[in-house]
Amino acid sequence: MKYDTARRLSPKKLLLSKWTATVPKNKEKHFIVSQVIAPSAAETATKLVEIEAVYSRLSMVLPWRELLDEERWLQGWR
Repeated sequence: MKYDTARRLSPKKLLLSKWTATVPKNKEKHFIVSQVIAPSAAETATKLVEIEAVYSRLSMVLPWRELLDEERWLQGWR
């Protein structure tokens, strides 16, 4: 995975952000962060987000830091 260290993301600001998959599958190219999953312990940092495909409405949960991988995700809809 290639992470862009210049791009800074905060899990607190990810809700409703838009993303484009660089390699679309099943016509699912555009995604929106539908939920930032809070950890059960208050002291623990947020690690997961739920993203939803705009085309099919299918959702998946992934670590939010995977969105930094420029080989898989681009910020915004393109």
